[in-house]
Amino acid sequence: MTTFDFSTTLGSAWFPTPIFTASGCASSGKELSQFFDLKDIGAVVTKSVMSKPRHGRPTPRMAETPSGMLNSIGLQGPGIDSFLANDLPWLIEQKSRVIVSIAGETVEEYATLARRIRSVSGISAVEVNISCPNVENRGLVFACDPDASRRVVDGVRKTIGGELPIIVKLSPDVTNLPEIAAGVVDVGADALALINTVLGMVINLDTMRPHLGGKTGGLSGPAIRPVAVRAIYQVHAALPKVPILGMGGVSSGRDALELILAGASGVSIGTASFGNPTALMQVQHELKELLVARGFTSLSAAVGFAHREEM
Repeated sequence: MTTFDFSTTLGSAWFPTPIFTASGCASSGKELSQFFDLKDIGAVVTKSVMSKPRHGRPTPRMAETPSGMLNSIGLQGPGIDSFLANDLPWLIEQKSRVIVSIAGETVEEYATLARRIRSVSGISAVEVNISCPNVENRGLVFACDPDASRRVVDGVRKTIGGELPIIVKLSPDVTNLPEIAAGVVDVGADALALINTVLGMVINLDTMRPHLGGKTGGLSGPAIRPVAVRAIYQVHAALPKVPILGMGGVSSGRDALELILAGASGVSIGTASFGNPTALMQVQHELKELLVARGFTSLSAAVGFAHREEM
């Protein structure tokens, strides 16, 4: 019987399985660790951490929508000091592989955060979340501006050097995603995370005003999966050698396989965990069975398979 190689790589980082948490949906993994061993998945991608503690946006912060949900949390978190003192040591104690997600309001804040985590052992990679509002530029999102996104990634790369792989998380709310992806790869991104949530809004019919305290929010869940498949497919076609960590509405092995065939080397699961805390393990098991049933001997052989006829 042939053995199946389920491992994947993102930049120079190796992971035994291609299933990851999605940043923001499992904080630093403590809640999910009640349901399965964190070391049994590819890695925990932490909630995006910033320099200082943040209270986040006003309530209400969430709204259910058809086949999905909107969230307007506003990057609430304890800040980098607390994260390095408490969350990271706990994750390493669990023998979990860790991808630390960082977010900033300025180009300099990203570089400062990169400096703080550069020499910390036990980190597999850094996710640079540039799809959050850029306060320097009137609330624009870094990832929607090719120049700003390049400056952030360039700053992080120069700070980190070649030690840690950089995964850049991009927004689907742009007109030319492959162009922005190519720009960040040019200045040092080793991999890309696609996609972040899609900007949306809900109006409360009783108050006849926006329902969320922050007015707009990020749409996640099954509703955005076709957007994720499209984004991954387009970027893989343009940059076939750049690994992609795919995400967006995955709740089954079939969903995960769709992202992998489109070009993802790994799959993050977020919203599905709220309704089913064991979703990651279930998807991991189902994905492996589906790949074996289709005659693949490794995960890597299936990555981007939907492009094969066009090559």
